[in-house]
Amino acid sequence: MSEDLALLPAFAELGVAGFQVRDKAATTRELLALTAAVIERVGTYDACVVVDDRLDVALASGAHGVHLGASDLPLAEARRIADAAAPGLVVGATCRDRAAVEAAAAAGADYAGFGPVFATTSKAGLPDPLGVSAVSDAVGVLPLIAIGGISTASAGAVRAAGAHGVAVIGGLWRHPDPLQAAKELVEAVG
Repeated sequence: MSEDLALLPAFAELGVAGFQVRDKAATTRELLALTAAVIERVGTYDACVVVDDRLDVALASGAHGVHLGASDLPLAEARRIADAAAPGLVVGATCRDRAAVEAAAAAGADYAGFGPVFATTSKAGLPDPLGVSAVSDAVGVLPLIAIGGISTASAGAVRAAGAHGVAVIGGLWRHPDPLQAAKELVEAVG
């Protein structure tokens, strides 16, 4: 973990604009400490730090936002709490089709994590890959962050389809040279 954290400033320096803190096994205190460590490492680069699933940790840590899935706190409730506690807090939602993006927008989401666009091994239990055409079909409602199986080879295609950006786990952390992968991803979505 400490080696991963050590790479974050270099990623930000290369132009990675956002970081999601995601650790399903962490206790609340561990996740809070991890989020603080990420913010400390990338804060000077004006990179956005978003906490996965946990609005409480996002608020307590001073993160820029929270990303919510279908089984998390409902978006409208998260938006209400965020607006009262930390106006301007970014609230994102996982969406699988245009209708879900429209519903997320109506509930107050600022962006949609859209996918899985491609097959992924980073998260189990996902539906079949949606494909690049689904990205094209869903643009124009909220900024879309393409998720699921994104690699240096596919990032440009989802960006060309209208995605605002990409979220990458395996294509970065399982790459033999994560810094090179980050550079290629930034260039692809440029």
